[in-house]
Amino acid sequence: MPVTQEQLDAYWMPFTSNRDFKKDPRIIESANGHYYYDQNGQKIYDLFSGLWTTGVGHCHPKIVEAVQSQVAKLDYSMSFQVSNEKSLELAHRVTGLAPDGFTQCFFTNSGSESVDTALKIALGYHRAKGDASRTRLIGRERGYHGVNFGGMSVGGIIANRKAFSANLIPGVDHIRTTFNLQKNAFSRGMPKWGAHLADDLEGVAALHDGSNIAALIVEPVAGSTGVIPPPPGYLQRLREICDRHGILLIFDEVITAFGRIGSSFAAERFDVKPDIITTAKGLTNGVIPMGAVLVQQHIYDAFMQGPESMVELFHGYTYSGHPVAAAAGLATLDVYKEENIFEQALALEKSFEDLLHTFKGHDKVIDVRNFGLMGAIELAPRTDAPGARGLETHKRAFVEENIVIRNGMDILQFSPFLNSNIDDLAKAFDGVRRVLDSIK
Repeated sequence: MPVTQEQLDAYWMPFTSNRDFKKDPRIIESANGHYYYDQNGQKIYDLFSGLWTTGVGHCHPKIVEAVQSQVAKLDYSMSFQVSNEKSLELAHRVTGLAPDGFTQCFFTNSGSESVDTALKIALGYHRAKGDASRTRLIGRERGYHGVNFGGMSVGGIIANRKAFSANLIPGVDHIRTTFNLQKNAFSRGMPKWGAHLADDLEGVAALHDGSNIAALIVEPVAGSTGVIPPPPGYLQRLREICDRHGILLIFDEVITAFGRIGSSFAAERFDVKPDIITTAKGLTNGVIPMGAVLVQQHIYDAFMQGPESMVELFHGYTYSGHPVAAAAGLATLDVYKEENIFEQALALEKSFEDLLHTFKGHDKVIDVRNFGLMGAIELAPRTDAPGARGLETHKRAFVEENIVIRNGMDILQFSPFLNSNIDDLAKAFDGVRRVLDSIK
């Protein structure tokens, strides 16, 4: 059935220019493998693999079957004082993939919830240890940690914060981003400049006294802001400073976990072990909403005190550990292993990088950035119309070239399937080039 105007009018869409969209809607009806299909049956290549989510392709038969089977057996059970076998098994499997020492998994329903959960765990940990003065949280400029109030507060994307700035949580500081267009434009992989900016954390510790800081949260590779890889040594330096001052280090791996950069977790790829890891997206291949927070054993142990009959952490969600989501997660982990998905992603990384960097020298392109299977092409903004060129590129790629890409203002973002075919990618980027060649 075609979508009606009344249906369009009723839906307030997220992160969307609603008035513009509803004049000429782009509506997906079905998906299979690496393609969407619109209401006219047009086949559309998904160059963003969902929303950084669907690494093994849409409607993978093993995951579909697992969801169908589970919803017919146990559709829901609460997870307050009871549990279900699927969530217990998934917690065990996920911690088994994590770096050594990560023994505990707390389930959420999204990356935003994972971040707020991680922040609460960090604050509660210090209080349980007798360090109740450790209440300050540190984020980073241009960081994205979801859109709940905790994540917005530690996040550093101005557009997400400005309408709510008077109501963000107090006691939050930010260190500088490592992004620098003059120093790092068109870097391949990790840029050479910027590792020294980790020392901003020392400055914040000196300003507030490190003994008052609970945690620092960073994306190992910043994603939603437009793909900003860390300089060599930067994450290691943050780890050292956190250790010196007793600050917990939280890696927001909602995007980078589960193969996006060719390993189970970015902590593994960069050989830096945080204290807490947030995840979502690739945990279930985007099929059912689910997130998870992974913590090291010593953090969990700090909460396990007082009478055994008492709740140790007064936090959770109606859908934490949802059995259908957990079934999707288990099937997804099986696919990752059985089809060697992480190895495929790592092998594809160099070819993806080469394709992206063919846009260097294009008259509308001012930067190209990449790491793993995360890529960005930054366009020069139009005078007095920031974001307009990026949105037009997104729309025309969809309509004229049958390609889905994401634009964040004038930054085109790419998140190919972990098992992409290089010929399909090359063909899709040819389409992106034709759009860029034709727009003003």
